[in-house]
Amino acid sequence: MLEVVRIPVLSDNYVWLIHDGASGETVAVDPAVAEPVLAAAAARGWTIGQIWNTHWHGDHVGGNAAIRAATGCVITGPAAEADKIGTLDRTAGEGDVVRIGGHSAQVMAVPAHTAGHIAYHLADDRMIFVGDTLFAMGCGRLFEGTPAQMFANMARLSALPDDTTVYCAHEYTLSNGRFAMGVEPDNDALAQRVAAVESARARGEATVPTSIGLERATNIFMRARDVAQLAERRAAKDAA
Repeated sequence: MLEVVRIPVLSDNYVWLIHDGASGETVAVDPAVAEPVLAAAAARGWTIGQIWNTHWHGDHVGGNAAIRAATGCVITGPAAEADKIGTLDRTAGEGDVVRIGGHSAQVMAVPAHTAGHIAYHLADDRMIFVGDTLFAMGCGRLFEGTPAQMFANMARLSALPDDTTVYCAHEYTLSNGRFAMGVEPDNDALAQRVAAVESARARGEATVPTSIGLERATNIFMRARDVAQLAERRAAKDAA
């Protein structure tokens, strides 16, 4: 079994530590900064041996150099963005495999937020690290890609098993949910989730990770075809 630890940093980022007890290996995913990540690992007696980056933005790679200086870890990131991440030791793209102990993660190309964005899918462990591609009740901004690319990403991710745990990199859930309610106010599952998220955030609790099944039911971007049809029906009703 893999153990995953969430580390809140900056204003709304999450860095993830993945630890394999059998091998003793630890991976840091998208470390925005170094000190809290190193401290979280040290508090558990873990040593970070790898970093996995999903894309080049500074709030995902900013801690790379300092963590490597402290631990000698190996840094893997998207091959298509190697020119933008100067700290990479290894590059990876669609279909490549990276490992932590005896656990394998297949690399998925999910361009749109950035041109070379990747995700790490540990199919046997039912988990995926998606960076800024999929959020709880939302998806990433299109900085370097197209709506068609993001639509394809959502379709691909929605095809994963419902019990796949989704580790995204920001606490955007409440704002995403409130936006979604404006688009789909009659979705009971969405309304219930937004209410639960409001209560959790009022208590200062995190709302991720999420799951593919939950996103399929309540994420308007993952259900874009259904939502578009709903909008068309509403427009027809308003015109009648």
